[in-house]
Amino acid sequence: MNAALDTLINTTLNLEKIEQLIFRGVSPKNGWQRVFGGQVIGQALVAARHTVKAMDFDNDRLTHSLHGYFLRGGDPTVPIVYEVDPVRDGKSFSTRRVVAIQHGHAIFSMIASFQKSENGLEHQIDMPDVPLPKDLPSESELKSQHMDKLPKAMQQYWSRERPIEMRPVESRYTLDNASKQPSQNVWFRASSKLPDDVDIHHAVLAFASDFSLLDTSLIPHGTSIFDPKMQVASLDHAIWFHRPFKADEWLLYSQDSPSSSGARGFNRGSIFNLQGQLIASTAQEGLIRDHS
Repeated sequence: MNAALDTLINTTLNLEKIEQLIFRGVSPKNGWQRVFGGQVIGQALVAARHTVKAMDFDNDRLTHSLHGYFLRGGDPTVPIVYEVDPVRDGKSFSTRRVVAIQHGHAIFSMIASFQKSENGLEHQIDMPDVPLPKDLPSESELKSQHMDKLPKAMQQYWSRERPIEMRPVESRYTLDNASKQPSQNVWFRASSKLPDDVDIHHAVLAFASDFSLLDTSLIPHGTSIFDPKMQVASLDHAIWFHRPFKADEWLLYSQDSPSSSGARGFNRGSIFNLQGQLIASTAQEGLIRDHS
C-alpha cells in the first residue's frame, strides 16, 4: 500500500470517536488550500456507518445512498467534527443525518440511508464501449509524455502521490480550448490492495467519486478546474450504491453533463466494474463562475 492510500485508509477515513454520535476527522497534509470534497463525503459516510453498526443489525444494513450539500470551504489545517443524528431505524432501512463542523459552523450536511440486503427485480443500462484499462497508458506514462507541457497548477496536482490510480479514456493532461461534448470516461481504482471490508470499499469509492465529476461540465467550454479564471466548487453530491464491488479493482466512471446555466454545472456519473455491471451512480452540481 503506497503512503497516500495508507494515509487515506488509516488516518483520513479512520475517525476518532468522541461521543456516541460525535466523531472527529483530520485532513492529509497535501498542500491543498481547501479540504477536498470527496474527503468530507467519505468521512461523513464513515461516521454515519459507525452509528448503524452500533445498533447490531447483524451488520447486514449496507449503504445504498447518500445526499450531501457543501456549505462552506473546509480548512485542512484543523480537524472536522462530525455530528450524527440517528433519524430512524426501521425494519429494513436506517437513516442518518450528518453535519460536519469547523470553527463553529457547518461546512457540510449529508443524509444517508442503509438497507438490509434484499432480492428483487433487476435491470441496468449497458456499459459504454471504451478501451479497457490494460490498453490505456498508465499515469506514469502519461506524466512522462505531457508533464512538462502542463501549466504549473496541473503539474503540482499530477506530481503528488495519490491514493487513487486513474486512467482516462480521453486525455485529461491537456488544456484543450476546442469545445467538445460534455462527457468523459475514466477508469479508476485504489492504488493498492484494500482490506476486505465492504465499508472501506464504499468509503473509498465515495472519496474517489468527487475527483473528476465537476470537470465534466467545463469540457464543452474548453476549460478546466485548473483555469485561474474559473471559480469552481462542488455544491452538492449524491451517490447510489447498486451492487457489490471492490474499489481496488478497475472501475469505469462514465460521466456526462446534461446542462450548465446560472453559473452552475450539472453532472452525472455511472460506475461500472470490469464485468460491465453498474455498481453505483452519482450526481453533482457545482459552481462554475467565469471571471475572465
